[in-house]
Amino acid sequence: MSAKIPDGRRKDSREESLGGISDDNLRRLDRLANLGMLSAGMAHEIKNGMVAIKTFFDLLLQQGHDSELTDVVGRELKRIDGIVTQMLRFGAPGRAAFKTVRVHGVLEHSLRLIEHQMGSKLISLNRRYEAVPDTVRGDEFQLQQVFMNLLFNAIEAMGANGSLTVGTEVADGKDGRTLRIQILDTGVGIPQANLVRLFEPFFTTKKNGTGLGLAISQRIIHEHHGTIHVHSQVNHGSTFSIELPATISS
Repeated sequence: MSAKIPDGRRKDSREESLGGISDDNLRRLDRLANLGMLSAGMAHEIKNGMVAIKTFFDLLLQQGHDSELTDVVGRELKRIDGIVTQMLRFGAPGRAAFKTVRVHGVLEHSLRLIEHQMGSKLISLNRRYEAVPDTVRGDEFQLQQVFMNLLFNAIEAMGANGSLTVGTEVADGKDGRTLRIQILDTGVGIPQANLVRLFEPFFTTKKNGTGLGLAISQRIIHEHHGTIHVHSQVNHGSTFSIELPATISS
């Protein structure tokens, strides 16, 4: 015999297993949760972009007009505008159109944006660009989001006189040639217990962290048909490795 609810109607079978929450309500809750995560993620990226913009505007004020710095600020404003546009179009179909991207150029732009932060902590930078060609199919601004997240994390993990290494190489993977990007720091490292949760949304050990930077980065890399991994040792630093399908330079 079917269970009765107070008003005498038959209880919908979809509601029985979850305390009266119907499938329709569950879908609404799921969409609200996804919207909340998206909004928090976008806010995270906007915050990173604004840090870079504030840094360069401060330099512009100190040094006077500089066309190169002005161009950097203009590019970051365009990137932030694109992020906000994604938020406003939540739920709309379609995705960014991929094109040929030169990874070394995106890395150099990202490093330019964190130059001031590295200088303030006396962090040395080592470039090991060995990938030839350095091209992938993807979204330039989305890949920059990933690089900026990893670079900001590396700087935060290091004290004064640390060392940051950014390298690339072409490797043979099981599905063809891949372009490997590695970001190595000499920071505090990540405890083994935290490594397994590192890419979970909202997991963070930072006092004011959102726990979304690495989750967003993993999602972007997966959408680019790539992988992202981390190797870390406490008190010895961390290495983040990204592998993307390599393309022939055009």
